[in-house]
Amino acid sequence: MSLKEELMKAIGAHGQWKMRLRTAINCGTLDIPISVVKAEDQCEFGKWLFTQHAADIVQDPRVQSVRQLHAEFHKIAGHVAELAVSGKGPEAESLMSDIGEFTVASGHLSEAIMAWKNGS
Repeated sequence: MSLKEELMKAIGAHGQWKMRLRTAINCGTLDIPISVVKAEDQCEFGKWLFTQHAADIVQDPRVQSVRQLHAEFHKIAGHVAELAVSGKGPEAESLMSDIGEFTVASGHLSEAIMAWKNGS
């Protein structure tokens, strides 16, 4: 798969986290351990990023930015998951609102991935 295809796949996969977390908020359960949600190297993109582009992280500021934003995304997603499964749905929902931390982090990550994809 080409770099552009991998990066577009990553944007889609991280968009699916929103649906998965909303389901967790509504049901109060999550289908994977919270530790996996929090881990930046456990999703498919994280595994790919750490194996295929480990050397680039030091040299390419776009890769550095994506890696940093990816880690932040998973940290916040993990927090949303923790709130969802502990019965704090309204708090989790606030993080996922249009101006919530999750939504902001997700947007920043998508923008950085697109910048990498487009070579800027």
